[in-house]
Amino acid sequence: HAPWALLEYGFRVVIAPSFADIFYNNCFKNGLLPIVLPESVVDGLFVGVSAHPGYALAVDLRAQTVCTPEGASFSFEVEPFRKHCMLEGLDDIGLTLQHAEAIRSYEEARRISAPWIFSPLQS
Repeated sequence: HAPWALLEYGFRVVIAPSFADIFYNNCFKNGLLPIVLPESVVDGLFVGVSAHPGYALAVDLRAQTVCTPEGASFSFEVEPFRKHCMLEGLDDIGLTLQHAEAIRSYEEARRISAPWIFSPLQS
C-alpha cells in the first residue's frame, strides 16, 4: 500500500540508501522508481531539499542518473528488465498482453490436442 500512497501523493521516484525487499518490488509493480544511492549522497540531497523550497531533482531513467539543480550528477543501478518495463509503462498485465496472440494460438492448439479439458462437465 505504501507505493500506492506515494503515487497518489504525486511521487514518481523514491531515493534512499536502501529499501525493504517487499517495498522495493512493489514500487516497480506500481510504476514508482526506487533509487538506491549512498547514504552520504542521500544526506546531501536532504540538505538541499531542506535549505531550498521547491528544490527539484532531475531523474533520467534512460541514463540512470539523478541530477541536482547545482549540476551534481549521481548514477544509479536498475535491472534492465525493470528499466524496460518502467520506460514502456508495462505492468504484469501489460507484459502478458504483449503475448496475447501467442497465448491465443496456444489455447487454440490445446483445444484441438486436449478437447476434454474444454468440454462442459456432465451431471
